[in-house]
Amino acid sequence: MTPLHWGRLVEAASSPGSQHRASKPRLVDNETVLYDDGKIVCDDRSLVIRTYYLWGAAKTIPYSAIRSVTKRPLTGVTGKWRIWGSGDFVHWWNLDTKRPSKNTALMIDLGKRVVPTITPDDPDAVERILSEHIG
Repeated sequence: MTPLHWGRLVEAASSPGSQHRASKPRLVDNETVLYDDGKIVCDDRSLVIRTYYLWGAAKTIPYSAIRSVTKRPLTGVTGKWRIWGSGDFVHWWNLDTKRPSKNTALMIDLGKRVVPTITPDDPDAVERILSEHIG
C-alpha cells in the first residue's frame, strides 16, 4: 500500500488487489489512508463516516474518542433495512443503499447515547484497523 500525503489529489488507497476504492479522486486530509470504500474511511488519525448527517455531511471520529467496536449481525430486526438514520433513537446509521445486501454491522461506542453504526464493505478490515488504533 502506498501512503498518501496531505494535500495531494489522489485515488483512494487500498491494499493491492482490494476492491475498496473510491469512485473519484479526493483531497486527503491526513497522511495515510488505511481503508476507503467510498462510505467509510480509516486514516492514520480517525474514522470518517461519509453521509452521516441528514444534510449529507461526514462525521469524523478521532480514534482516541472510540471506546470500543462491536460486530453485530444484520437482520431485518437489527438494521438490515435501515438505509439511513435511526429506528430506535440509539443506533445512527449513515446512508448506505447497499446495506440490505450486507450481513455485518459495526457499532462504534463513543460513550454517548447515540451509537454510530456502520456497514463497511469489508467489516473485518475496518474492525481490525479500529482495534489496532483504539485504547
